[in-house]
Amino acid sequence: MISVALFNNKGGVGKTTLTYHLAHMLQRLGRRVLAVDLDPQANLTSAFLDEPELATLWGEPEISAWGTTQQTLINVLFPRVTRDAGTVAAAVRPIMEGLGDVAFHAPISITDGLWLVPGDLELSAFEDKLSAAWPNCFTGDPAAIRTTTAFYRIIDDAARKVNADIVLIDVGPNLGAINRAALLAADSVLMPLAADLFSLRGLRNLGPTLRAWRSTWQQTVSPRVPKTIPAPSGDMRPLGYVIMQPTMRLDRPVKAYRRWLERIPSVFAESVLDERRSDHRSHEIATLRNYQSLMPLAHDARKPMFDLKAADGAIGSTQTYVQKCRAEFRELAETVIERLAEIRTQAAD
Repeated sequence: MISVALFNNKGGVGKTTLTYHLAHMLQRLGRRVLAVDLDPQANLTSAFLDEPELATLWGEPEISAWGTTQQTLINVLFPRVTRDAGTVAAAVRPIMEGLGDVAFHAPISITDGLWLVPGDLELSAFEDKLSAAWPNCFTGDPAAIRTTTAFYRIIDDAARKVNADIVLIDVGPNLGAINRAALLAADSVLMPLAADLFSLRGLRNLGPTLRAWRSTWQQTVSPRVPKTIPAPSGDMRPLGYVIMQPTMRLDRPVKAYRRWLERIPSVFAESVLDERRSDHRSHEIATLRNYQSLMPLAHDARKPMFDLKAADGAIGSTQTYVQKCRAEFRELAETVIERLAEIRTQAAD
């Protein structure tokens, strides 16, 4: 199993959409995929699950108060949320309440070969606990290390339960304590970018922060982790970046887009890889066009954009667009598989 965190310090670049579609395409290519929602906004979870499933999973009072007949109907119509399912917030609740260690739950089966560890808005409450635990990790405090490694251990347990080949971790757009713990749990990091000033600024912030977290974990914390606590390596190897093309506006001409696009390779090399030179676009995994017109159809149909049919409203020229979308995501997934294989080889060496 190898894990990939999809992360950008700037929000609104299509990170969750990328995670959702990449998970489905990797599954189509025969990989056993576990998607993990560590963004407190839980957008990835809402993309995979219907509202009644979310209400049941999150224990909304209205659902909890329903009678046996209504609960049975929900279970028949939406069978994926089983009794042993639980969110990341539920898994870390014993730590937040000071009652013990993480509580492991079974991931939710989305389809054959694809599972989800669902998120919850309540996860944001874990931020303060993680912030307080971080400096105490430097002395090898077991409680602090259990807190900091909670995400890693939840992911590892879920991946073992389903024998996952690839884990995709959706991470929120900030450099806070939740994301530090989430990224430490990842073997590699894939960065979705827009060709604009804000993404470049995000890269300049992200790169040094990742290196600092990696260094602190591997040199200061890892040697002090008790053998009884499973802990990540903290490698967070940069996998590369994906350019998410925007919808062109009259106030933002193509020339401006190209200017920012041309700067990304050098900024990525300098800020993320700490290199002073870069082969032209050697770290670019893919450029995905804007599929904004397909999103409403995909949302209504509760399926990936590249699975849209005529019955879903994808008719005429729209179906051609769906085919292009499928081809682009297939090429992206194949490239990700190749690069993950390279990371495995590097790690083995």
